Amino acid sequence: MSGDDPALRAAYRLCRRRTKDEDPAEYALIQLVPAALRPALHALWAAANALDDLGDDRTAPAAERAARVGAWITALHRELPTGSSPDPVRHALVDTANRWRLDLSELRDAMAQVQDDTRGRHFADWAEWRAWGRDNLLPWFGQVRTVFDRAGVPVALRLDTREAYEEFLDGVRLTDILTDLSADLAQGDLLLPAEALDLHPGSAADLARRRWSPAVAALVTHLTGLARQWVAQESLTRGMHPGPATVLETMAALLRAQLDAVDAAGPALLRSPPRPALRTRARILAPARARAALAWSLTPLTVPSPQHQGDQRPPAPALPAPTDTFLRPPPHPSGERPPVIPPGDLPAHVAVIMDGNGRWAQQRGLPRHEGHRAGADAVREVVHGALDIGLRHLTLYTFSTENWHRDPEEVDAILDLLRREMTENPFRDLDVRLRWHGRAGRLPPDLVDVLHLRERTTRARTGLTLTMCIDYGGRDELTRTAAALAGRARAGRLDPGLIDEDDFARHLPLADLPDVDLLWRTGGEQRVSNFLPWHTAYAELHFTPGLWPDTDRRDLWQAVTAYTHRQRHHGATPAAT
Repeated sequence: MSGDDPALRAAYRLCRRRTKDEDPAEYALIQLVPAALRPALHALWAAANALDDLGDDRTAPAAERAARVGAWITALHRELPTGSSPDPVRHALVDTANRWRLDLSELRDAMAQVQDDTRGRHFADWAEWRAWGRDNLLPWFGQVRTVFDRAGVPVALRLDTREAYEEFLDGVRLTDILTDLSADLAQGDLLLPAEALDLHPGSAADLARRRWSPAVAALVTHLTGLARQWVAQESLTRGMHPGPATVLETMAALLRAQLDAVDAAGPALLRSPPRPALRTRARILAPARARAALAWSLTPLTVPSPQHQGDQRPPAPALPAPTDTFLRPPPHPSGERPPVIPPGDLPAHVAVIMDGNGRWAQQRGLPRHEGHRAGADAVREVVHGALDIGLRHLTLYTFSTENWHRDPEEVDAILDLLRREMTENPFRDLDVRLRWHGRAGRLPPDLVDVLHLRERTTRARTGLTLTMCIDYGGRDELTRTAAALAGRARAGRLDPGLIDEDDFARHLPLADLPDVDLLWRTGGEQRVSNFLPWHTAYAELHFTPGLWPDTDRRDLWQAVTAYTHRQRHHGATPAAT
């Protein structure tokens, strides 16, 4: 794979050797994939492990470890465009990224998390713990999935298994924590949520003293049970190509064997990492190798050739600099500046019905899909305008449940445009958190994949929250909420006679979406079209005649300025003047 470059061959050999020596189970799993894909997977594993090692090196103080991690990330950012690195692990990773066209910018938050972890971690509950684990693991596993995709074997997850996939990775993380418990405790780390520890009073104090006690024994039994439940996701591989399916099934079997070893270790768990017996691993791996060999023998692969000097292959996308600062949006071409609106007068949440794309195209003798393309440019403009004035929430009605009734060619064009926009990621360098609201069942799996990716990789951003409503309908949202409430009541977890508005709001599909202050519709129509009926109950309505593709940030500024002149009473009597 490394062609005639001796340094690159040595770099890949080092990554392979480190994988084999430091994580035999991971190495065994990589051996189940075709030989042409293994160097890329070794490089990804070695890079993730190199960062973890820098962050975990307790021979250095926390500030120095954080600086070393930051320097490693900065070096990678600098080296990606060059295609080379003096560090062998980064050399292999940079080559892998360029060869397989991986977008390593998707690893930005996962890498930054390693830097944050040097300050120590405490988790109040399982929700915090899951967010931490998933933010770290999902991007790296996403790169592995992309390698398979580039090779012509997409590891497409069915839409009904996405939560199972993330829960499976929760099981991977919990198994790793239990396995490495002795090493973590020696460093003063306890990477378990207080919610779990509190169920077994005294366990946290006993673990801090590295003392095996009935409370610790009960905690370990409880946690291994949870991990077994999470890795037992039999539906995950249903319908998947047998090659990747064999890898995932074997991984689950090895994890279960590891959990058996944790359970069997007893007090020794606090002294050294437990390992399954060699015969146990052999019993799992021998049939897996036979199944994998058969699966791959029947599968043609697309493997990129080594890059030689003078090749014109474009470099992998640059890794954003490891900093908490983001770029400002470009100024409006006219030079017009945004209005200065006091934060207390701004609407917290603006929702937009972007109407008029088709009519805009027809007025110009163009196919309707050209109107949607022009509408995408208007979206970028309005997002820039929202950032200019400090808006916190912007929700766009992008594709409704009723839009499926349009001409199939137009529907395909809209979905293709969404896929391209999400892949291009025009807000990558802006402080924009992207969210998606709607149903997944009818959308193409690759579009759902990239939507989830953008959600994951922007989750920690604190600027504008941009919610894209795709395959969304207001009545559908209310129906799903009613079904969720009925399910809770049937399970005896909710008294139907006591259900109130707060209960309903908590069971909405996107329960933390705030109420809409301003609902703006372009295109001259004056109706709300099944858009956010719960959230717009007290929204101010603003209708404008211009078609959406002709809209720019100044129209948003005018809508928000008009909102600041409204008097909002929410049904109460206006105050006397």
